Amino acid sequence: MEERKTTKYISLLESELIPALGCTEPIAVAFAAAKAAEVLGEEPERLVAECSGNIVKNVMGVTVPNSGNQKGIAVAATLGAVAGNSSDGLQVLESVTERDISYCQKKVDDGYCQCLLAEGVDNLYIRIKAYSAEHIAEVTVAGSHTNIVKIVKDGNALLEREQTSAKDGLFSDEITLTEIIRFAETVQINEIEKTLENQINCNVAISQEGLKNNYGANIGKTLIKRGHADFASRVKGKVAAGSDARMNGCNMPVVINSGSGNQGLAVCLPVVEYAQERQMPRERLIRALAVSNLVSIYVKKKIGSLSAFCGAATAAAASGAGIAFLKGWKTESIEEVIESTLLNVGGIFCDGAKSTCAAKLATALDAMLMSVHMLEDGQHFGQEEGLRGIDVEETVSNVCYVGRNGMGETDRNILRIMTGEIVTALKER
Repeated sequence: MEERKTTKYISLLESELIPALGCTEPIAVAFAAAKAAEVLGEEPERLVAECSGNIVKNVMGVTVPNSGNQKGIAVAATLGAVAGNSSDGLQVLESVTERDISYCQKKVDDGYCQCLLAEGVDNLYIRIKAYSAEHIAEVTVAGSHTNIVKIVKDGNALLEREQTSAKDGLFSDEITLTEIIRFAETVQINEIEKTLENQINCNVAISQEGLKNNYGANIGKTLIKRGHADFASRVKGKVAAGSDARMNGCNMPVVINSGSGNQGLAVCLPVVEYAQERQMPRERLIRALAVSNLVSIYVKKKIGSLSAFCGAATAAAASGAGIAFLKGWKTESIEEVIESTLLNVGGIFCDGAKSTCAAKLATALDAMLMSVHMLEDGQHFGQEEGLRGIDVEETVSNVCYVGRNGMGETDRNILRIMTGEIVTALKER
């Protein structure tokens, strides 16, 4: 593979596979609020948080880490503003103390942060206004979780740029699945090893924490107990356990993929489990993780950061690609696993970040394992059935088109239900 493309794929892994503390949407709110407070130059007297529907949806039901088991946009924004450090990125709340937690709770109870729904904006959009007696600071994040597109202080724009991030330039050349596999086979292992070893260490650790202690609905512990710890149960259970923990306040970081910790868990842990069970060389595991992570990035980029399309399906398909790579399958068979998984569970909808994310991950991974078993038995779905295209690239595009465009109204209706708008309308009839 030519050096320019190799460098691009290495950069993609380094920019996407970063540690995050807790669910990335409330953390993004905390990040924006921390930055607004820093621009203000003093602790704000009050905040206004204006967020897109998808941010609202993904913050409502998930516990903010280092918050004392509190939930919501006001909690995330307040904690970020009074105790966060924006230079820590998606680990902005890492240094929060017990005193900060009680101080934050009192402020939230006193109405310190006003929360508004932003209309007609990107699916990932956060604007925080921080007020003191004499100054106003405004920070806008859009497109990705730490992508600041606008900073204003006292009416003067300190930063204003197009809603793109540095990572977007890495997609200027179309990524192909064939290239991803070629890259994984040929890249110098030392160029990707550190990034992927960090993902293994962080994600295995939080999975173990989820299995050891009680978080949410304990999906991971249930799956492993009920399944008597066979391979399929361990794959699903260990990923679910990591999600159980991070959705319910665990303050351990996850190395994310495509802006999502749950997707980071799902692209990593099944591949690790397969390699460990078969005592495969560490280098082979690292190369397989390059495949699974890049496949997930490739598919998710076609859908967008946040939507009604649950990312569990894309991450599961990507982990299937990683397992197929470990098996030594040819490119065509790896692509078949991706297609079969997406055609099966590509319609799972996202109704926000919460405990049920662990169950959705387990369901998607079950579909992935079935796809692998189908290929082992020489079975596959017929050509051009449903959303299946003439090749894997077209199938992925078809599924992503539905997720990006066709599920827009689904997304709006989910938000209406979650915010009580539909319930209120029915009561008024």
